[in-house]
Amino acid sequence: MSKNKKKASSYSEHGIKGLLVETGVKISKKQNVDELSSRGYGVTENNELLLTFYEALYLLDRGMLEVEDEKGGEANFQRLLQCYESVDENAWVKYLTYRDLRSRGYAVRDGFGLGVDFRVYERGEYGEETAKYLILSIQEGKPISLEDLTRVLRHCQSLKKELILAVMNRRGEIVYYSIKQLEYKI
Repeated sequence: MSKNKKKASSYSEHGIKGLLVETGVKISKKQNVDELSSRGYGVTENNELLLTFYEALYLLDRGMLEVEDEKGGEANFQRLLQCYESVDENAWVKYLTYRDLRSRGYAVRDGFGLGVDFRVYERGEYGEETAKYLILSIQEGKPISLEDLTRVLRHCQSLKKELILAVMNRRGEIVYYSIKQLEYKI
């Protein structure tokens, strides 16, 4: 038992602490805000950094973040995921897509809306160039209408970005498909 207490206290000293809020996780310590922001995480508001739920889940899973709720209790991975699922029914698919892209070394930011989940920057280009890819996360077996796909593709093309479908298969693996242009042939 003393080993667990030691591990927890040393983790608190060196890990990044965040506070669970309705829209994600807030980081207040300036050093941590600067560090995470420079690595493409979160949005800065009033000298604080607001992490999205998928960013917080990723950092928590990697042991880089400790999250507390408003009462000072620990918010573990499961609790954070439940909060995320309460605001987004595709939370698990988006998290797995985000985790996969980050583990491959890409900088991943929130999408532009209109069905686009993420903007993805080539390695080393975050802050230097605009995102090359826009990601739409879907789950295998859960249909998406052709109209919705066409609308998202047109949106991406108007921004001169490449649309990538990130499909979570039944085993929880992410498979990527590039969509260039839809043509209707009768």
